[in-house]
Amino acid sequence: MRADESTEGAPAIELREVVKRYGGAEGLGPVSLAVPAGRTVALIGPSGAGKSTLLRLVLGLVAPDRGEVRLRGAPLRPEDHAARRRLGYVVQGGGLFPHLTAGRNAALVARHLRWPEARVTARLEELAALTRFPAEALARFPHELSGGQAQRVSLMRALFLEPEVLLLDEPLGALDPITRADLQADLRAIFASLGKTVLLVTHDLAEAVFFAHELVLLRDGRVLQRGSLDALVRAPADPFVARFVHAQRALGLPPGAPP
Repeated sequence: MRADESTEGAPAIELREVVKRYGGAEGLGPVSLAVPAGRTVALIGPSGAGKSTLLRLVLGLVAPDRGEVRLRGAPLRPEDHAARRRLGYVVQGGGLFPHLTAGRNAALVARHLRWPEARVTARLEELAALTRFPAEALARFPHELSGGQAQRVSLMRALFLEPEVLLLDEPLGALDPITRADLQADLRAIFASLGKTVLLVTHDLAEAVFFAHELVLLRDGRVLQRGSLDALVRAPADPFVARFVHAQRALGLPPGAPP
């Protein structure tokens, strides 16, 4: 590694002039974005803005056509499975395998890596307590779980290998309002207690403000503005920023949001 590529003090996640094309058109980019370690950053914007594509690029589910994704200053290659295991991923609906119990879903990768069974059991107990998942429900199959329980299992699976970074793609979008509110509170407490770097995709500005230290608003595959809600409200960098925030505010924002 060259001296100018030292990982000391590097962002947890960094995209450098990343471009992803679909059918000859640019679906995302060029985007440059750095996420500091230990911070929660929310990607917001309308459908088709490129939020989920950005997350998939970080995960290595798709490869950039140009540019580079870095983890702690080192290039993140799709074939580098050890580096990918430093990332935890939570999707909408949980994404659980229907033929596996909740416990086996959560511990899937650990068992693939041949963790000793005692270590798997101890980690399951630890994560069930952390996520407030009933221990007896670890033996249930996904169809026997509520939507909120399925998301807690997905979170346990994402946390199982103790990743440095959590990536969440609309994790609460399919839940009813009461379940969603309960899980929001639990997730924020978990983020704070673990001190993980979190990159969260959501359509919901109120949810973004609830979770994140910083907001990143995308449109048509580009970053329009990055900053606090107050900055987006009081000094929008683009007319669309003002329109987006104004439309979302009509749906209600959490207490303490700027007037």
